This record gives sequence, structure tokens and C-alpha cells, in this order.
Amino acid sequence: MAQLPDVQTSRSAVEIGTRPTGRVRLQQHIPTVARHALLIVAVIIFVVPIYWMVISGLKSMDEIFARPLIWWPHMLRWNNIPATLNYPGFPFLHFLWNSVFYAGSVTVGTVLSCAAVGYGFARLRFPGRDILFVIALASLMIPSIVTFIPTYVLFKYLGLLGGYAPLILPSFVAAAPGVSALFIFMLRQFYMGLPWELSDAAKIDGAGEWRIFWQIMLPLVRSALIVVAVFTFTWTWQEFFGPLVYLSDPNQYPLSLGLFAFQSQHTTDWPLMMMASTLTTLPLVVLFFVAQRYFLQGITLTGLKG
Repeated sequence: MAQLPDVQTSRSAVEIGTRPTGRVRLQQHIPTVARHALLIVAVIIFVVPIYWMVISGLKSMDEIFARPLIWWPHMLRWNNIPATLNYPGFPFLHFLWNSVFYAGSVTVGTVLSCAAVGYGFARLRFPGRDILFVIALASLMIPSIVTFIPTYVLFKYLGLLGGYAPLILPSFVAAAPGVSALFIFMLRQFYMGLPWELSDAAKIDGAGEWRIFWQIMLPLVRSALIVVAVFTFTWTWQEFFGPLVYLSDPNQYPLSLGLFAFQSQHTTDWPLMMMASTLTTLPLVVLFFVAQRYFLQGITLTGLKG
């Protein structure tokens, strides 16, 4: 009688035959290793300049220009912080308040106006709606410098030059240069992803369009609004050209202009310059970490809406 083959032995042989070899496993891990290596390089490229700015603000003048480079000072000069805050001719806290007022006002105006316009393009039906939306998107292709001179002339005739009005008022009518059309498009896509049954049920209950927009739609797109707010605040905080042209009183300067004035007057005081730059960047870092959860959620959901 023929002897049956050992089932266990056959199974082991099959497993050994189908098990990937060391070379195959290495080839499978190469894409993952390459991706991680690329990410590490990108992180280094972004982090090293920030680290150098922060650590240079705690160095002496000689350590900043020493060769070879000194990546960590022999003694951290924490007194550079109060020296920067109290430096003559550089009222840091006053410039900080101007930046908060300027960026905060533009952020509020941009969020409210773009949310309203995006709601109109997504949820309201009126003649020429799609044509107007195409025109709004086409404005993204127009460089902001092209419309800057007509805007300047307009505010000159209105007698509003020399203050923050030309910098803030356009944001309340969804006319912030270069960004409003982008945010209108993003919020429109968000609104279009919401079910129409919500609006229909509210109308049956007697709610008007304004109440539907303010009490129903806005809370549902909160994540997208936070994305708009964070981007707008960041871009306005760094804005340099607009304040340079429209503001004539140094007491009205935001930090972006204040840093330029500080550098122009004290080009040799690099430790204090680096500390001033670090203190100027710090509010943006705090803002991102405070709004990080909602910001990332809004970015993710924006990519899913359509």
C-alpha cells in the first residue's frame, strides 16, 4: 500500500517557496524609506532657518558671524528679549497692537464677506449666477499689482489715504486682492456638499435666507471658516507692500513695517534684529497650534467636498 505524503511537510515546503526573499523584502521597503528620507530632508530645509533665527536672537554679535558656525551659543543671552521690547525708536508692543488690529480686522471682514458670497453662489438661484462666478474665478489670474493703482486712485478721491481704511475696507466686500476669489470658491464647494433638505426644512418653518445662512449654514462650515481665518490672518500679518504705500504715520506701522524700519536704522544690531523677527513670528505659531485641530479638519474636508 502506497504511503501518503506528509501533509505538514508539503505545507512547509509551499510556505518556504512563497515566502519573499531578503532582496524582495528590501525592494518592497525602498519606496517607504525614500519617502521618509524625502520628508526628513524637507523638514530640515524648513526647520533650520527658523532655528537659526531663534538661536541667533540669543547670541552675541561675534557668535553670529563666527566661522565655523556656532549652532549653540556659549551663553544664552536672554536679556536680548527685554532689550528688543524696550529698544528706543522701536515700540514693539505698539507695533504688535497695530498688527493685531490690522490682521484681525481683515480676517473678520474676509471670513464674513466670503462666506456670504460663497453661500449666494452655492445655494441661491438668480440670473447670471454662473457667469458671475466664472468672472470671480477669472480674477485669480489677474496680478494684484494690476488693480493696485486703480484702487489707490479710488481711495485717494474718497480721501481715505494715510490710514487703515484702504487696507481693511476691501475685505468687507470680498475684494481682498488675490485671496477673496479663492476663499469664495472653497466655501462654495463646502456649501454645495450640504444637503438641500436642511434649507427646505428651515423654509417650511418660516426661516428666511439670512436666518438659514447665519444660524444653519455657518455652523456647518465652521472648519472651512477657520481655514479661511488662519490663512487670511497669516497673509495679512506678513503684508508689507500695502501698509508701506497707504500708511504715512510711523505710529500706525504694523510689525512688518516696524521690522523694516528697525533694520534700516540699526543694520549692525543683528542679535536684536533676530530676536525682533522671532517675537514677530511667535503669534503665528501660537495661532496655528491653537487652531490646529480645526485647521487640519477643514483642509481635509475641503479636499473631500465637491
